Amino acid sequence: MSNPRPDPFTAPLEYAPRSAWNRECTACGACCSAPDITALEKPLGVPCVHLDAGCLCQIYLQRPQVCRNYDPDWVCGEVAPLPTLEGRIGKFLEIYGLLEELRH
Repeated sequence: MSNPRPDPFTAPLEYAPRSAWNRECTACGACCSAPDITALEKPLGVPCVHLDAGCLCQIYLQRPQVCRNYDPDWVCGEVAPLPTLEGRIGKFLEIYGLLEELRH
């Protein structure tokens, strides 16, 4: 018998638990801004050019597969409440240990 897939909304022990009620995208823009997205030639820590001022994707129906494959998880609960996109990007990069890479 295989192990069940862990709940992606369960934060690691070093993070405070988050509500499991919100399991949908919060349109915070972090996943479209913090990681590099090679398919869109988007560098690390820079908002995607297709992200509008309201943090919505302007090419949503034609977005690349890498974007389609991204699922909300516990990280969203850490970054979405932050008041600015810049703050959300910073926290996302911090969680994934990418702040140093951004500085180079």
